[in-house]
Amino acid sequence: MRVDVRLRKLFVFVAALALAALLGAGGVTEARQERGGREKRVRERTGEQVAPVDVREVLEALRSPDAQQRAAAAYRLKRRGAAARAAVPALVELLGDATVVDPSLYRKGEKWWDDRKDITVGIEASHALAEIGAAAVEPLIGALRRPEAEARKNAAWALGAIDDKRAVEPLIGALKTDADARVRSTAAWALGALGDARAVEGLSAALKDADAEVRKQSAWAAGAIGDDRSAASLTGALKDEDAEVREQSAWALGAIGEGGAVVDSLIAALGDTSRDVREQVSWALGAIGDKRAAAPLAAALKSLDGDVLEQAAWALGAIGDEDATEALSEVVSGTGMARGAGARSQAAWALGAIGDRRGVASLIGALKDESASVRTQAAWALGAVGDRRAAEALKAALNDESKDVREQAAWALGVIGELGKR
Repeated sequence: MRVDVRLRKLFVFVAALALAALLGAGGVTEARQERGGREKRVRERTGEQVAPVDVREVLEALRSPDAQQRAAAAYRLKRRGAAARAAVPALVELLGDATVVDPSLYRKGEKWWDDRKDITVGIEASHALAEIGAAAVEPLIGALRRPEAEARKNAAWALGAIDDKRAVEPLIGALKTDADARVRSTAAWALGALGDARAVEGLSAALKDADAEVRKQSAWAAGAIGDDRSAASLTGALKDEDAEVREQSAWALGAIGEGGAVVDSLIAALGDTSRDVREQVSWALGAIGDKRAAAPLAAALKSLDGDVLEQAAWALGAIGDEDATEALSEVVSGTGMARGAGARSQAAWALGAIGDRRGVASLIGALKDESASVRTQAAWALGAVGDRRAAEALKAALNDESKDVREQAAWALGVIGELGKR
């Protein structure tokens, strides 16, 4: 049985930007979309019951002079979901409440906010409105015109979290015209979460916004939508003065998967001064899979280290060009410069993915690597290549101290037809 131990890294870069204050709501769309459903499933699985809510009592608490009570009331309503729709006007009114609260006082047993700052009453209200859903959309759209930037920001987040297409045009307007960069960046995230191609033009324009956080979130959103009309503006953003914008733009180009001139620009970006950008560019080139990138990536293996080297090795395996075999074999063997176990393991995977028999010798040598993860990956790769010259080395690996290595060696021997032979 094949044990897939590839170290492929799909760097879906999270633009935390100003949304860090919004509980990190931007960037990881999957996490945003699943949060409410996950809580519901946990309650169903554990048999937890949501306590009945006295609407009048909670509405009074929403108007309490005590911020903690206002936040706790919004949280209680969030847990009621659509059943709390009668509270929409009061919750919308709280969107501009920037009073910081301590969630631990009412979120008993929950720890997901620990690494975030400044949980406010307005944020709790936005979460409750997001859980209420469709009934809150029109009031939230109206809140995008509120005088307080805090209210507009929270409204934009909730509209992205609800995932209702009625919000697309109003959010595009907020992205284009709102005076507050936090609102524009949140609107960009929401448009990416909604995934509607009508936002492409506005997001492309926002890649030239004066605020780096807006540009970064717009790049993420363009990649999340995945429309190739964004490719030209994202390519231009690879030269942005802000490294995080360049990094996010590289991810977005890989997510869109457009070839052509994009590949040439990404190849040039392999020389970026930021290692994070180079790492993301390597991933993007592998995700696109254009063989023109193979030679530049192979050449880059000689000067890269750490995560950048691992990502470049993965990209070469994803592209599958045999011309990269020699360079990858050198990484597996540790030739030329110190190579970490992660890089050697990723290069071994790449050799197996490419399937060129010229890599067999270095893979056989890697069966004696000091790292069990490298030995395991080398055994898989030898099975993937399918060369019987590896049979004796693989049989010896059946006695490896690592169970993973032994299992992978047995799989490889089965693939090449040598398992059980003496």
